[in-house]
Amino acid sequence: MKYKIVGDSCCDFTAEDLKKEYISRVPLILTVGDTDVIDDDTFDQEKYLDMVDRCPECPRSSCPSPENYMQHFEGAENVFVVTLSSKLSGSYNSAMLAKQIYQENHPDVKIHVFDSKSAAAAQHLICERLERYIEQDLDFKTIVEKTEEYVGEIRTLFVLDNLDTMRKNGRITKVKALAANMLNIKPVLHGVDGEIQQLDQARGMNKALNKLLSHIEKEGYDNTKPVRITQCGSMERSKNVRKILMEQFGFTDVKILDANGISSTYESRGGVIVCF
Repeated sequence: MKYKIVGDSCCDFTAEDLKKEYISRVPLILTVGDTDVIDDDTFDQEKYLDMVDRCPECPRSSCPSPENYMQHFEGAENVFVVTLSSKLSGSYNSAMLAKQIYQENHPDVKIHVFDSKSAAAAQHLICERLERYIEQDLDFKTIVEKTEEYVGEIRTLFVLDNLDTMRKNGRITKVKALAANMLNIKPVLHGVDGEIQQLDQARGMNKALNKLLSHIEKEGYDNTKPVRITQCGSMERSKNVRKILMEQFGFTDVKILDANGISSTYESRGGVIVCF
């Protein structure tokens, strides 16, 4: 095989994606209480969210080992790896170590690891862009350069409906989470150089999603580019966002992806992630 695209499981690959011989997913492991959940094709989003809801502790995640990554490098002359933000997980560092070790024994294999500086749908966009460049028969170096440039252009905005995970992992205090839930305040967040920051807030999900859309309009956009939405128990909301992006913003390529395990952990039930 000439090329291979390897993504950690925060990249929300579809079932159709994973049927392609040159696409491979490396699972992270989620731990809810005393239960380990492998973030692979056996992942059940609804069952997982129910487990998280019942557990008083924040879910924990373990990134793939270098050995896990190296297994997915086999059989390819050129390997492109796409990981979630290095500021959110150790997945990127593990993939970099895997590259180093693998190339010591396979010096002719070219490997590049992309730090998505985001997660979920943004990683999917990067993989799609890699596919396009591979189909254009570009050389390895050009693909890396053009894709790294694209990574820097991607914007990620999202709205959380449930703040429990943020409370459990200490990102916000219990008092702040309680006040937000009582007042029905929903945060609008965005990715800034691989980190999550609050951009805005509103009372109620509909108003918060409208704020998200208003920020897209305010900051400017190129509606010829693809948009990917990751939904986590929020399909109807995501469909409404897609409709607005297509009818009012003029985007033509807008697809909704289902959150896998890691994305579900960050997004929580009811959340909507928009990447473009």
